[in-house]
Amino acid sequence: MSEMIVETRDLSMRFGGVLAVNNVNFNLRERELRCLIGPNGAGKSTFFKCLTGQYQINHSNGRVFIRGHDVTGWRPHEIVQLGVGIKTQVPSVMNGLTVWENLWLSARRIHGKKGASSEVDRVIAELGLQTHMRRTVGELAHGQRQIVEIGLVLCQRPKLVLLDEPAAGITGAEADRLVELIHGINQQAAVVVVDHDMNFVRMLGGTVTVLHQGAVLIEGATDAVMNNAKVREVYIGNRAK
Repeated sequence: MSEMIVETRDLSMRFGGVLAVNNVNFNLRERELRCLIGPNGAGKSTFFKCLTGQYQINHSNGRVFIRGHDVTGWRPHEIVQLGVGIKTQVPSVMNGLTVWENLWLSARRIHGKKGASSEVDRVIAELGLQTHMRRTVGELAHGQRQIVEIGLVLCQRPKLVLLDEPAAGITGAEADRLVELIHGINQQAAVVVVDHDMNFVRMLGGTVTVLHQGAVLIEGATDAVMNNAKVREVYIGNRAK
């Protein structure tokens, strides 16, 4: 747990007159689980896109290091090659292909044609997708599609997994299953989860980083963060328990 797998130094991102990410210093260690939360407009998605290369930054806006590499200005496919698995809010599955075919295409990028099939079989067993593997993704319920999306990431055996809003639109039972899967992934990889569902964040546990107006407001254990008066004021409000 000693090696730093993600580090940002004075990271900022501006859109015109709006400072969406404001001088953020963020550190994540190997096999650490981190939840990134905050109110709408806090800068969560922008920060995520800076980490993944979806937003291009330069050294005048700070630096991003992943697995010891300065990836400032790198493109998403270059970052993925460092062993980074990314699930974005925008679905990356192909609805007209089966679950198995979707996973095979993802696995082939890393394992080649010869190794892809065995990797898909492993991920299908790990995620419990055996009964769905011959169904087209377009037939699946939303929660099942989310699991397939995570499967696309796992087929590449990443050391760092970045999940943007994985709990969006899922039911209570599906949330339980998703928490179980993320904890399983965390046994082998560091995980960053960006989400707005506070119950889901509580279920995950781990360390929580709260963004507010583009800057880090507070960081700490889940219960301590949830009970912080400033966090309750700017984000959770009186509904928090």
